[in-house]
Amino acid sequence: MTQPSATYATNDMVGIREDLVDVIYDVSPVDTPFLSMASQIKATNTNHEWQVDALAAASATNFVIEGDDATTDASSPTTRRGNYTAISDKVARVSGTARSVTTAGRADEMDYQMLKRAKELKRDMEKILLANNAKVGGDDTTARECAGVPAWIITSVDNNGAGTEPAGDGVAAYITGGSARQFTEDQLKTVIKSCYDEGGNPDILLCGSWNRQIASTFGGGTKMQKAEDKTLHTSFDIYEGDFSMSLKIVPDRFTQVDHVFGLEMEYWKVAFLPGRNMVTTELAKTGDTDQKQILCEYTLEACNEKSSFAVRDLTTS
Repeated sequence: MTQPSATYATNDMVGIREDLVDVIYDVSPVDTPFLSMASQIKATNTNHEWQVDALAAASATNFVIEGDDATTDASSPTTRRGNYTAISDKVARVSGTARSVTTAGRADEMDYQMLKRAKELKRDMEKILLANNAKVGGDDTTARECAGVPAWIITSVDNNGAGTEPAGDGVAAYITGGSARQFTEDQLKTVIKSCYDEGGNPDILLCGSWNRQIASTFGGGTKMQKAEDKTLHTSFDIYEGDFSMSLKIVPDRFTQVDHVFGLEMEYWKVAFLPGRNMVTTELAKTGDTDQKQILCEYTLEACNEKSSFAVRDLTTS
């Protein structure tokens, strides 16, 4: 069949109005679990410091003679720890014309760009806080950097045996050695026991998407069907470990994907310098453009790494 002669169709027309939906679709992930779960506190210096301590080892021979003089027990000082504040920012620059034209899906181009920058900045911060990165003091030509979670956990760890563990003071990152291996329940049980023996009680199991699915196979990975909702459940959100340890499994798109962390969130905090938490500043005009900066100055406080654990050197696909 062909179109009848002299038919005036849309392909012949001039002046058809565009059909542009007044919505902008964006499915980029914006959830930042660690940043959301960690307490926010105040920093007062670019070198944010705290102290950690531990009790003397329990003794099975603490017996004294009746009437004997008391013997002084040796005291030990606290250990001072610190992490540098890092500055992270995002800047939007929009021309005067771009803010004047009629746009679809947003009323003002600058407002829309700043909304995007704020989400991007939070994602950057999540990745930085969880990165295997050592702290850097910075100078006139070098930016300060804060040490991420992997650089602090040293006591309860499981690695492939070839890596180099950091000192636990944020000065060095973990150095991977050898080949990656699959995450197993035996590895998890090992670090849970170690963490329990040290006094820790993690409540979060933080991992990337691949190892989240691996964790779903632990305990036999039995598929359960709840009769009341007719849904086939093939994973779980809580891992009930030994020693009454309940770990909520939290997948994080921006975590160190070759690590799995067991974190007692009470002992992980994000410290911000006053007035430096997601602050927006209008920058000076240099022509027919508007500029705005959104900025954070922050650091990670690892209150006591013995509260948490890490399984390192894992496969990611």
